Amino acid sequence: MCGITGFIGNNRHFTVEVLDQMVGQLNHRGPDDKGVELYKIKDHLVIGFAQARLSIIDLTSNGHQPMAFEQLNCVFNGEIYNHEEIKAELENLGHVFKTKSDTEVILHSFLEWGTKCVHRFIGMFAIVIHDYSTGNVYFMRDRAGVKPLFIYQKDNVLLFASEIKAFHKFPDFDKTLSESAVTAFFDFGYVPTPYCIFKYVRKIEAGSLEILNTETLTFTVEQYWKINTFYDKPKLDLSYQEAKNHTHELLVSACNYRMVADVPVGVFLSGGYDSTSVAAILQSNRDQKLKTFTIGFQEGNNEAPFAKEIAKHIGTDHHELYCTTREAQEIIPELPFFYDEPFADSSAIPTMLVSAFAKKQVTVALSADGGDEIFAGYTIYRKHDKTMKSVALIPNFIKPLLRTSFSMASTLVPASKSKLKHQLKGFGSAVHQNNLQFANQLYKNQLSLPVHIRNSFLKKQASSLKTAFDDQFNDEMAVAEMQMMIDFNTYLQNDILVKVDRATMSVSLEGREPLLDHRLIEFAAQLPLHYKFDNERSKKILKDIAHQYVPETLMDRPKTGFSIPIARWLRKDLTFLLDEFLSDKALAQSGLFNVPFVSECIKDYRKNKFHHTTFIWKLLMFQMWYAKWMS
Repeated sequence: MCGITGFIGNNRHFTVEVLDQMVGQLNHRGPDDKGVELYKIKDHLVIGFAQARLSIIDLTSNGHQPMAFEQLNCVFNGEIYNHEEIKAELENLGHVFKTKSDTEVILHSFLEWGTKCVHRFIGMFAIVIHDYSTGNVYFMRDRAGVKPLFIYQKDNVLLFASEIKAFHKFPDFDKTLSESAVTAFFDFGYVPTPYCIFKYVRKIEAGSLEILNTETLTFTVEQYWKINTFYDKPKLDLSYQEAKNHTHELLVSACNYRMVADVPVGVFLSGGYDSTSVAAILQSNRDQKLKTFTIGFQEGNNEAPFAKEIAKHIGTDHHELYCTTREAQEIIPELPFFYDEPFADSSAIPTMLVSAFAKKQVTVALSADGGDEIFAGYTIYRKHDKTMKSVALIPNFIKPLLRTSFSMASTLVPASKSKLKHQLKGFGSAVHQNNLQFANQLYKNQLSLPVHIRNSFLKKQASSLKTAFDDQFNDEMAVAEMQMMIDFNTYLQNDILVKVDRATMSVSLEGREPLLDHRLIEFAAQLPLHYKFDNERSKKILKDIAHQYVPETLMDRPKTGFSIPIARWLRKDLTFLLDEFLSDKALAQSGLFNVPFVSECIKDYRKNKFHHTTFIWKLLMFQMWYAKWMS
């Protein structure tokens, strides 16, 4: 795990000194070692690679990057968990290794198999390789998008980095904002891949391989993996027991792979099914007690007592920390630095706190993100599946009448009741739409700002960005599967994984995601939907596996998750932040906002007359980010 950065092209600022400053911005991602290399390929072409290293595998200087082998140079962020098996295969083909580093395995793999080597990797990674023989530079990102990789490109300058903050140290970095990305942030709470808040920056997409022609600075893009491919395949002809057994085998393999390290490893344990499954599987396979970590709050949702009971049952070395409101609030000023693009998921606060707590004892922590998107954990999947099955039973001649009734009812609901208004419109839409149309409507209803806010808070309405829903889906696919696929490609990758990566890396802790092992994802996508949920339970198959380790009596309770009382804080403890960052003067600085409208919303919010806390929090996060990076 580390931070990587570099530049390619021709510019007077392509110097060792500038590259050193760029990688210095990533010290929190890798405090153990730093490498900076400049390669002058031709008079008009300079390539610079740099890495800030967090030593996890092969702690010696043998793992130093950038690493070279024959005609290849490489910088790499992440882990290749199956590097030992690949290494053995390559040794049988005549390759000779000098280190225990997985970076060396990447280089030999690329030399042997070219870009097809990426299909052999089990892991999380952002890889950049320069090949002198072709002159090309190759960018590879892991299938689920666990590890970030940003590209800045303008004129004859191309920069890359694990985090955008490295670009700010390049003197000619153009910080022009993307107005469409600003709008998208206020819709989603994040800027969706491949876009970025900056006009000339983009994110390399998950499961992508991009080949840069260094003569023309143009890319050829190959999507080497996409979850849609596996949902489109015929469902596997397996009994439920066979499916459960194989899912269990894949889970065990995924968890064990993510224990590969030369440093202490622990697990974040919330007490929910996902993290319990990971911790229980790992503890059952080893004599030494596994370290588990939980954070608790005296206010808001608190899963710490449940996690403690689970840990006691499975026998881990459990550690819990109860945080005060003040400790949680002290994290907020740090958010704009570590989340160096506007980011509005408030659960970043407890995630940063639990990461700092775990870092005192371990260097690697396993998280259990992705279970809901892969195994249908959100209750909304069941709800909408049931809706469409009910609609299918309605005679066609009645559907127009129902549609009219729901539409009329929605017009009677005031704009302030936007959720109910959207629900009525959604039900009205469902009776005359196919699965794809209905899923599209649901997606827009859930993730967009209320119309009366969206149409008024910005001076200029920017065009919408293309999102994951604009991809082509199979019209025959179940609505729930469409939603799972969309959530995997949007919310999981752009919100959850960003949150965990930046939070763990803020304290030089490597986060690993066993439930995002691509073998598990591919298998789960091809399972019949009723293996994932029925009328009674979400995440059915994963829960049945968990119950092999932990009794139902310890597990069956309402899902809560990380939650903090943002609404109360904004109206009481954090009013000083509203005063500083949401004043008329502060709002006017960017030139983006309709200040009178936004100011009125804030005044009404303080008086408890305006109830869109999510919008106010997004405003605050944007303004704090703007003050940090745009001043």
